Parts: sequence; structure tokens; C-alpha cells
Amino acid sequence: MARKRVTPIGVAFLFFCVPTALIAQSAQPVPDPDYSSKSSTVVNSGQADPDRPALQHRNPRYKIQRDDVLFVTFALSPEFNQSVTVQPDGYVNLQGAGSLYIQGMTIPQVVEAFKVAYGKMLHEPIIDVDLTDFQKPFFIVSGQVGKPGQYDLRYDTTVAEAIAIAGGFTPQAKTQVFLYHRISEGWVEVKKLNLKDILNGKNVNEDAVMKPGDMIFVPEKFITNFRKYVPYSVGLYLSPKLPLIN
Repeated sequence: MARKRVTPIGVAFLFFCVPTALIAQSAQPVPDPDYSSKSSTVVNSGQADPDRPALQHRNPRYKIQRDDVLFVTFALSPEFNQSVTVQPDGYVNLQGAGSLYIQGMTIPQVVEAFKVAYGKMLHEPIIDVDLTDFQKPFFIVSGQVGKPGQYDLRYDTTVAEAIAIAGGFTPQAKTQVFLYHRISEGWVEVKKLNLKDILNGKNVNEDAVMKPGDMIFVPEKFITNFRKYVPYSVGLYLSPKLPLIN
């Protein structure tokens, strides 16, 4: 009876598509329909569920980060109105209620946590929380572009537009770029895009829209990378000033 033989093509694909700074663990499909692609690969960063990424919400709420500023108001006890800043350790110091860890919470969750904290001294407090200062959305472009770095994401921006904002391709750049998108605490999606076709007016609908925290990596052309190790042109030259020796 013949046995079927399976060739680990998927493993080889991961090593060619994902930079060595990340460790590929799986090629699970991403549940977000707006971010699905045949060329996408899910990379595990070593945290959360090691088997598969967590399910994503279509419209996730903003989660409190370090250095965020909140304005807290009490409808029936205005003497407790206050502005608090999230410390580097994720805690805030509340007037009369001590320290409370709120990093990673949404605003509704913060309101409920504050109600519990002040419920020890106030009867069913009515609390409202406004986010007055927060981490601005950004994206990062690295590799072979004119001005690699971090940029504010203030409006809908595609990958091609993001590269233009970062100074465009350098002569050494490869037009097949990688887009990194964090889909959960422990998982990163890697998407390979062929911008040569997009910039030439082909498959323009495949030009992905950047999301907060996304990173674009523009690699070097193979020949450019190869020339680093070959400082001289390959070939045989004969100087007319030097005699030939038999």
C-alpha cells in the first residue's frame, strides 16, 4: 500500500516571507475579514494562546494606555471632580480612594472600577469619565525609504501613501514590501504586498489601508544586498601598461 508523503512547503514559505527578527509559529487564518489576504501569515510573538490568535472585534473600544489623561466628574459630589494621569506602571491615584490599576481597560470598564472604588464612601456614585489626552495613532516605516521613522496616522492612509509620506523608495528598495499588523497581544499578521503592480495601476484594490500601530518594512533588492560583499566588479581586466608574463 503506497504511503502519501507530505512536503513541508508552508514551513519554507514562512522563512522566506518573515524577517528573522520574528519567529513564525503558525499560518492560521485571521478572523478579521477586512485584513484577510492569500499572502498573509500570522506570527506568534510568544504571548497569549500559543495555538491560535484571539478572535477580534470589528469595532474595538480604545484601551487605556500609559500617560493617558482622564477627567473624572461626580454628578452628586463635585468635590471629587479630578483629572488623573495614568502612571508608567498603569495605576492612577484617585482623590480619597487610593491607587487603582486601569491600564488596558476601556472607558466603560474604568467607570465601573471607579464606582467600586468610591462605593466605599459614597452611596451609588454617579461617575463620568472623559479621555482628554491619549496616545495618538501612528504608523512606522522602516527599511529602504527616504525618511524611515514613525508618523502620525491622522486620516485613512494606504501602504503606498505611507511610503510616499516616508520619502518614497530608495534606488536600492524592493517593491515587494511587508506590512506588520498586531491583531492581539501575542499575535502579529505579516502581509506581503507587491507595490510595483499597484503603482502601475494594477490591482489597486489590494493597496491595504494602514491601521494604528502598523509597520511597513521595505527590503533591499537582492543584487543590492549581494554587492555589499562584492566590493569590486566581477570580470577580468588587462592593463595595457603592464607586460604579460608567461
